[in-house]
Amino acid sequence: MRVAILGSTRGTAMRPIIDAIDSGKLSAEISIVISNKAEAGILALANSHYLPTQFIDPKGYDRETYERKVTAVLREYQVDVIVLVGYMRILSAEFTEIWRQKIINVHPSLLPDFAGMMDMDVHRAVIASGKKQTGCTVHYVTAVVDAGPVILQKTCDVTTGDTPETLKVRVQALEGEALVEALMLISISA
Repeated sequence: MRVAILGSTRGTAMRPIIDAIDSGKLSAEISIVISNKAEAGILALANSHYLPTQFIDPKGYDRETYERKVTAVLREYQVDVIVLVGYMRILSAEFTEIWRQKIINVHPSLLPDFAGMMDMDVHRAVIASGKKQTGCTVHYVTAVVDAGPVILQKTCDVTTGDTPETLKVRVQALEGEALVEALMLISISA
């Protein structure tokens, strides 16, 4: 299974995917890592593992034109699955349709709870809601943000005294595991 990673941030959840591939737990290869940010940590992480990378600058392009450039690279690398790892761009209906049931994302909550929210805002909202459990959700990406079919969820407790920062650490630890498990499920069904 040929995997592409699209990311804008540090790429924390990509490391468990790399480890699972290297150990033979996941029968896949990361064919390309693409970022819309030249200085994204995910590119440095990929380079440290000798993975092909590409920075595609969105400046000067509308969303559809930019996504066509991304699609051209994805096709060049013949990817089977696209994993969003901290990708801070909303994908268009055209892109999600071209790659229908081939794009997965991990969201830092138990969807549908806190859909449409990102990063620390999610963890603040979880604590403010008084929920006793949170976690992450791996789902297929559709044109409607955080509304695609759920592949799997992983949970952890919200404890007394949790801050958004402490909660983020626990949830982030689950995200990489969840992506690896989701990729394993996808490879079995392919």
